[in-house]
Parts: sequence; structure tokens; C-alpha cells
Amino acid sequence: MNLARAHVLVGVDDEARLAGADKVLAAFREAIAASNLASEVQVVETGSLGVSGHGVVVAVQPDGVYYAHVTPDDVGAIVEEHLLKGRPVQRLLLPTAAPVARPADVLTRQKRVVLKNCGVIDPERIEEYIATGGYEALGQAVTEMTPEAVIEAVKRSGLRGRGGAGFPTGIKWSAVRTASDPERYVVCNADEGEPGTFKDRLILEGDPHRLLEAMAIAGYAVGAHVGIVYIRGEYQLSIARTERAIRDAEALGILGDRVFDTDFSFRVEVRPGAGAYVCGEETALLESLEGKRGWPRIKPPYPVTCGLWAKPTVVNNVETLANVPDILRLGPGWYRTLGTPTCPGTKVYTILGNVRYPGLVEVEMGTPLRVLVHELGGGLLPGRTLKGVLIGGAAGAFLPPAELDVRLDFDSLAERAAALGSGAVLVMDESACMVDMLSSVLRFFRHESCGQCVPCRSGTDVLVRLISSLQTGTGDRYTLDRMVQIVDAMRAASLCPLGQSVALPVRSALAAFRDEFASHVDGRLCPQCQTTARAHGLSA
Repeated sequence: MNLARAHVLVGVDDEARLAGADKVLAAFREAIAASNLASEVQVVETGSLGVSGHGVVVAVQPDGVYYAHVTPDDVGAIVEEHLLKGRPVQRLLLPTAAPVARPADVLTRQKRVVLKNCGVIDPERIEEYIATGGYEALGQAVTEMTPEAVIEAVKRSGLRGRGGAGFPTGIKWSAVRTASDPERYVVCNADEGEPGTFKDRLILEGDPHRLLEAMAIAGYAVGAHVGIVYIRGEYQLSIARTERAIRDAEALGILGDRVFDTDFSFRVEVRPGAGAYVCGEETALLESLEGKRGWPRIKPPYPVTCGLWAKPTVVNNVETLANVPDILRLGPGWYRTLGTPTCPGTKVYTILGNVRYPGLVEVEMGTPLRVLVHELGGGLLPGRTLKGVLIGGAAGAFLPPAELDVRLDFDSLAERAAALGSGAVLVMDESACMVDMLSSVLRFFRHESCGQCVPCRSGTDVLVRLISSLQTGTGDRYTLDRMVQIVDAMRAASLCPLGQSVALPVRSALAAFRDEFASHVDGRLCPQCQTTARAHGLSA
């Protein structure tokens, strides 16, 4: 058996595909074959390498060299200079900067559980997942443990839902297990419709078998025999790789009838979503799966007792489930060594905005926000200063620089009236106008409101009109107070979290940047907007 002396990892995700990743991958295979290196160098199509905004990213291992913005025309130079002569192609290297030499140093600063295979294995080869210990936890569960023991392990691990609410996963599973109806379902929520949020997509694209293993474990634990992955319809690569993973697992007898030659059977199917943000709310998702309009249901009853087709249903998101295999394989005690006592484990984040290295990272719960911005994100560009961070996605909280030392876990953020939300971290420098930023958030919510309840349907429209008055200079000194009154009413009266959560970005933005919002009152503009106006030859 020939062992390759080097591996060329081409990160192929939806973003990289738009930049030509498939052509780069084909070019590498052709060039390596033409150079008679096929027995020495293995080309691997893998998931995201953790770097966004740098086109096609390629890693050469074990050298730890990362190339950015690679095109098919660059492949010959990498093969000739690096793989044949051992000299990295300097002009193509991913830029580095103190204090972080991205991405090798960044990887050493992370604690990867959910992402440990992403950017490492070929997600379309089940053999590579198995080689990393994949499906061992499922085999252990169905052959050595009772369903109750599996649920108890998840409870003892302290795993909390990573979809934003932070509800204890083991308690949810237990409620479904003890439900009186014997027909039960496991549903994975992979419907990411929030701007700047794409962590679940990259997990699915980089390691789809991890999700399937976790869903089968959940099915065994709660007594379900059918699992459904509800994937955002635009996530074509996630859908394709998940469907292929299902076929490969069924071919090996890992999914389907008599899993691991036991009496337990479990089948998984993929259902693409239709593009509605509100279907990220679990009951609207269930309505969509049943072929109805994606409107949230009134709760109670909750999905654990009356979910899909009115049957007991577990609904977990991708990241939550992706923690489960290692919890069983390594033990709940191991999992509790990570994170904080009340929020064990890790959290996956997408770092975006005005940082050197936007991308995907995973760190322990309780890691300070400063680490994400200035270390893993590489800090801001030279000469720029930090103005604020939107943590948790569009439904998250705006935080000023003074809050950079806040610890990122459910409890610490709750003390500051903030939330982890979707895990998106948007970094803004001094060029950002917070009125414009909040306007973008409010326009998104207005567009995505399902219209079922009046507080959300009308409230989001009024909020957009109010903030537009600030942008156009027609607002007055009462505008900001009206916005607070409206979001408070929406939080109290809206049917689902979409309307309820608008209060967080509005209240946090006004609290942290009140002076900037006030500067837009009575026809005036903030310094940022004045600069923009002058740059375009307009009157400030």
C-alpha cells in the first residue's frame, strides 16, 4: 500500500464553488497525474477550510501551507514549485498578520468537536468518516446501551440546544421518549435563513455523516424510526452531500432496516425548504413539512408531544446533533471538561465583517468575544478601529467595544441582555453607520414576517418607516422612543420568536449607540453619513 507524502486539500463549499473550486479541483488532479505524482500526492475534495472571503482556498499538508484565491491557472505553479521543488508559491499564500498566522495558528487555538472533520476528510467518502471513529457511537448505542441510558448520557453531558434557545437536549429527548404515542419522529432543523449565518451549511457540506449518526442515535433513544433533515432550499451542495451520505450509509447497513444487525431500524430523508426565514421556527418548520403554509403554531402543545403529523417529535438543529456522537463515544464526563459548568461543550461561530480573516471557528463555551475578534478573526484592518459587534445574527445584540470581554455562553450573555443566537459575529469598524445597520436588520424582519399575527406584521412595517425617517432626516426626537415602545409591544404580543426577537437588536443598538441615532434627528447626519455624503459629492 502506497502512502502519500502530501495531501492537497481543496475546500469545496457553496462559496468556493462560485469562485471556481470544481475547476481548481479538476486542474489539480490533471496536473498531478501529468507530473507522475499520483502515487505520492493525494488530492482531496473536502469541506470548508475555515476561511471565507478568499475565493478558492487550498491547503497542502503536512506542510501547513494555505493558498488563497487559487484559479486553474495557478495550479501548475503550485505543483511545479511546491509539490516538486518544495518551495511554496509566495504570491498565492493566504495573507498572515500578527498576532495570528492564519489559519494554522488559528486551528491550534480552537477546540474542535463539531468541526473536527471539516476541512480534513472527503465528505463524500463514508470510509473516511468511519476511519475517524465515525458510527462507533451509533454501534455502541444500539448494541450496548438502552434508550434510557443514551438519554441519561446526553442529560449528564449538559448539552444545550445550539439553535439559540439553549434548551437542555436530554430533557427534550426524554419528553419524546415518555410520550404515550408510539409513533415518533426526529427532525433536524437545517433551515438557516438569517443573514450572516452559515455554520450549519458548512457542517453539512464538510461532515454530513456526523449528522446522520447523531440522528440515528436520537431515533434509537426516543423510539423513532424516521428522521427528516429540513435543509434550506438554496443549500444545494448540503442537500447533495447529505443525500449521498444517506445512500452510502444504507448500502453498508448503517442506516435502514436492522441497524448494525439489531432490531432497530431508522431511515433518514431530506426535505428542501422553500426559503422562508420563519420556517427556522420549529413549529413553522413542521407545518411546512406537512405541506402547509409555514406559519408558526400556537404553543402549547409543544412538538415533544404534538409535533409532525401531531406525533411526538424531536426537533434539533445541525450543530446540536453534531455534538452527540462524541458525547457517547468519549463520555459525558469528557464533554463537561469543555466550556463552563452551566454551558458545557463548544460553540461554532461565523466571524464576518471588518476583520482580516472572516470564516468558521469553534471554541469552548465561555470564550471571551475579544478572542474571536482580535485573535481568531485576526483583528481589524490596519488603521481601523472597532466600533461595535453584532453577536447572534440579525436577531442578536449590538455590543460596543467596552463589552469585548463578555464571555460567550448562554448565561453570561443573558446577564447583558444579549444572546448567542445563530452564532454569527459581525464586526464593524468606525466606517459603519449604526442607523444603516439597524435599518438593514429591520428591513429583513419586515420582509420575512409571515404576516400571521398583527404585532409582527404591522410592527415591523412601522419600525422600517420610523428608521427610514432617521435616514432621510425627517425623524424627530420622539422617533427613538416610539421604536422602543413598538418592539416592547411586539415582544409581549407576537405569536413566535420572529416578532418577539426584534426587541433585542433595536434595544441594544439604541442603548449602545444612542448618540449616533440622536445625531440623525431633525435633518442631521452622523459623522459616518457625513463622510459618505462628501465622498459622493453630496451636501452633508
